Amino acid sequence: MIKYKNALFNCTMELAIELIGGRYKALILWHLLDRTLRFSEIKRLIPQATQKMLTQQLRSLEEDGLIIRKVYPEVPPKVEYSLSESGKNLKPVLEAMCQFGKSYVEEHELKTQMLIHP
Repeated sequence: MIKYKNALFNCTMELAIELIGGRYKALILWHLLDRTLRFSEIKRLIPQATQKMLTQQLRSLEEDGLIIRKVYPEVPPKVEYSLSESGKNLKPVLEAMCQFGKSYVEEHELKTQMLIHP
């Protein structure tokens, strides 16, 4: 058993799903793979996410140590998000998920309108 944030997990897979399995968590991490983004840029990349949901997902990722939130003392405040070292360790997982999605689309002959990330 693994105890994390007052929750018990039977295995490390359960913990991993808890950490990146939120509604938009994996997508946020994907967009932060090779760059630092501001909230408005993330919102533009994930337009289906409400501001409230995006804020919740970003807070959760920050609390879990997967992203870094940097606030600049400006008016209005400038906030940037980037991957932490733990978040960077997810790169092969996220790339594998993307490749799986591409293969699935091809295998099932699904129509695509736009790919956000090649």
